[in-house]
Amino acid sequence: MDQDQADRARRARRWVTSADVARAAGVSRAAVSRAFTPGASVAPETRRRILAAAKAVGYRPNALARSLNTRRSGIVGVVITEIANPFYARLLEALGGALQARGLLPLVAVAPDPQATDDLLAHLLSYQVDGVVVASAMLSSGIAARCAAARTPVVLVDRRADAKGPQAALVGADNLGGGRLVADLLAAAGHSRPAFLAGIEATSTSDERERGFTQGLAAQGLVLAAREVGRFTYAGGLEAAQRLLARADRPDAVFCANDEMALGVIDAARTRFGLDIPRDLSVVGFDDTPSAGLAAYRLTTVAQDVAALAQAAVAALEDPAASPRRAAPQWRIPCRLVLRRSARLPEGTVPAD
Repeated sequence: MDQDQADRARRARRWVTSADVARAAGVSRAAVSRAFTPGASVAPETRRRILAAAKAVGYRPNALARSLNTRRSGIVGVVITEIANPFYARLLEALGGALQARGLLPLVAVAPDPQATDDLLAHLLSYQVDGVVVASAMLSSGIAARCAAARTPVVLVDRRADAKGPQAALVGADNLGGGRLVADLLAAAGHSRPAFLAGIEATSTSDERERGFTQGLAAQGLVLAAREVGRFTYAGGLEAAQRLLARADRPDAVFCANDEMALGVIDAARTRFGLDIPRDLSVVGFDDTPSAGLAAYRLTTVAQDVAALAQAAVAALEDPAASPRRAAPQWRIPCRLVLRRSARLPEGTVPAD
């Protein structure tokens, strides 16, 4: 075995350190440290030589060791639930991309239900995360206080915290405005018996969409003809539609708090009641998930800008006002209607598809 082979075999048996890089590049260990520190001062040629040497010896900076010096881990905890919901899968992808674009690593924890976040957040805090994004899950006042004590910024996406204790920053769609858009559409199309299908009771997204819808109806001289709960799921939409459409005073339109429930309503209306969509019943959803555009549904829906939500959430983490010790700022992202063929449209309006 020649000397080069012996050196490679020795390196394979132990961790490669910055001292190995410094030796290979002919520089000090301090220069190696600067070369791997964003924004640190080091001559371009020296940096190039150090990076080439690091590649040759198989060196990777130890992020955990660096965090002891900088007091920043470069890790952001992300707590999410309803992961089977296509909207939240898209949101998680967008959050991951936005964090990584800023050199941050997402550490994802999946909550089994919106209320089961406290233990997960406590666990994430033990990893010395630089911040926490909570998506589609609830945040109790107790865990909010723990985050505040740890000086860990918290941003809620698509949910509000409870009203007690420290409040987290909030990033969400303009749910109230989205509900009003739907009310205006249904009124303009001549509907007189609109119904609302809620998601999970007491969740801020469903509550706000319903409130915006009822306010919009009132402005048009209309009231809700019926209301049901579908738990934000396709199966829940099927079951709720069975109850709604079996009524003697059956509604002529249903606004669903998300697309998954709306798809269930459409399928139930067609297969169990023989209704034509939209001649006999208009159905409108919320989120504009990929399934909404399928030819079988062509769902009219309220679109959220997922990329904008993710970018705003990451920006909020970096805003000093996002600290739980301060007044909780809010970022509201505008929504837009996507007009397809599941709802009657005002005369002269052309659907998107």
